[in-house]
Amino acid sequence: MIIETNRLYLREMRQSDYPALSKILQDANVMYAYEGVFSDTETQEWLDKQIKNYKEYGFGLWAAILKTTDEMIGQCGLTMQDYSDNKVLEVGYLFQKAYWHNGYATEAAIACRDYAFEKINADEVFSIIRDNNIASQNVAKRNGMTIKDTFVKHYRGIDMPHYLFSVKRGK
Repeated sequence: MIIETNRLYLREMRQSDYPALSKILQDANVMYAYEGVFSDTETQEWLDKQIKNYKEYGFGLWAAILKTTDEMIGQCGLTMQDYSDNKVLEVGYLFQKAYWHNGYATEAAIACRDYAFEKINADEVFSIIRDNNIASQNVAKRNGMTIKDTFVKHYRGIDMPHYLFSVKRGK
């Protein structure tokens, strides 16, 4: 376990989490901001990338496990993301649709923000969110973040407007 909150614990994902991860990355409702679901191959690549990130950085997107059922209901964690020719430390989150609107993403995101400040000694953390992803923007706001910039990411052959949210330590 990396982080524990009131209702969740976050731990490194492992291969056995592939079916639960597929419930997230292969759900069109969850993946609308990505312009489509991931294939089996893309889902495996996503999982492999997180495992690689744990080794390279000591963090990545972690499995969000519901304490009451021990079920992986989402993923939340820290990643290094490209922004304006730099890498920024991002709090990222994706949850199964069945668990939306229960505060799990906010609970996990706040814990990851605090982990970044307290354990990694980050001065600022970010969330990069598509302009049409209002729910994720609301999570970022509840995480103390404000919009710092707007920019366009080219992904899956589409130009996608994004917001760069951030919060500094002690804010």
